[in-house]
Amino acid sequence: MCTVTPRAPAHSGPSHPGTRTRTARRAASFALDASILAALLAASSAPTPLYPRYQDAWGLSALTITVVFSAYALTLLLALLTTGALSDHLGRRPVLVGALLLAAAAMALLASADGAGALIGARILQGAATGAATSAAGAALLDLQDPLRPGRALLTNSIAPVAGMAAGVLASTLLVRFAPAPTVTVYVLLAVLFAAQAVAVTFTAETARAHAGALRSLRPRLAVPSSARGALLTVGTAVVAVWALGGFYSSLGPALVRLVAPGAPPAAGGLVFFALTAAATLTVWALRRTAPRAAATGGSLAVVPSAVLSLLGLHGFGLPAVYGGAALAGVAFGAVSQGALRMTLASLEKQDRAATLAAYYVLSYLSMSLPAIAAGAATQHYGLGTTAHGYALAVALLAAAALAALALPGRGTSHRTHHAHSAHHAHHIHPAHHDLP
Repeated sequence: MCTVTPRAPAHSGPSHPGTRTRTARRAASFALDASILAALLAASSAPTPLYPRYQDAWGLSALTITVVFSAYALTLLLALLTTGALSDHLGRRPVLVGALLLAAAAMALLASADGAGALIGARILQGAATGAATSAAGAALLDLQDPLRPGRALLTNSIAPVAGMAAGVLASTLLVRFAPAPTVTVYVLLAVLFAAQAVAVTFTAETARAHAGALRSLRPRLAVPSSARGALLTVGTAVVAVWALGGFYSSLGPALVRLVAPGAPPAAGGLVFFALTAAATLTVWALRRTAPRAAATGGSLAVVPSAVLSLLGLHGFGLPAVYGGAALAGVAFGAVSQGALRMTLASLEKQDRAATLAAYYVLSYLSMSLPAIAAGAATQHYGLGTTAHGYALAVALLAAAALAALALPGRGTSHRTHHAHSAHHAHHIHPAHHDLP
């Protein structure tokens, strides 16, 4: 049950040195886990600005590019289905250390890739590492929740991934422009970062008690406790819509830019996905005090004008419309992700956190990868322009269905969610208890 933490009494003297040390270590661990989530998602978006280079160098088709992109996402799904609850049994530290070392190895393979097969193999390894680490790092953030800031962990789980994607695509775009070996440099830097994070995790305190059942937890399954199931069903269609939109921009965004403006500089292709992820990051932060259902509803409403703007770019309005559509897609992505995570994860018991996060990400990455593969295949037969029109229509219909689900009164509102909303309003009344970092 989520309750409002009473105001801490004022202390007349300095706190105990041991208490200050534990608080500092807890804050450092929280920052490290947040940086791991951000770095993993930065690595996921780093190849996006490089796709045109790969296409030109190796003659890759749009379908091949979406397969490269989706190999990562689908492997991540498999990892979530098998290892999503592993850290609940083994502890967060061993899962994170192993996954980060695997991510570093994947970056080394990407740096040495010489064709589509090598890219796909490296992305498969990267997906396995990210899937194993994502739910463990997210659950660790919830474990480290500060009772005086009860919304901080959920906010970080929402903002760190999109901020990481924005940072990854921007860094990769800048390296394409200025680095002598852009298809190597970005991956080497990420490999070093993952190795350093793996070492740092070994010095943190374990936040989850190890218990039996680790092997049994590897059986592919989706485990969503009843307290979160209704909320996930309610907001699920909105999650599908915004992640499908994100998948289109991540895999085919650079190709769309080249179609709309053939003479645009190479960096323009990567920056279209940066526009989406940067807008998503700002939206998550801006809506941190907004009621979760209202945030998800507003995000769903933004999907249709986003799709329309992107299509206008194909009808004479050029890159400003494409970038505007991408930014509005980011607003939709950030609002829905913020609302969905808060609705789904509010007041979960510790033993349910990693598994529920895994289920949420399974839905998200399926929504991102499968439509992207379909779009790549359609582009082969009908061209990118026709495919973009069909994709926009499908996403708009999903958004309409999401709005209908969110409008149903009471659906997905559990007893715990009611208390989470009560706590939110109490925080608004008492400024000392805002759910802010």
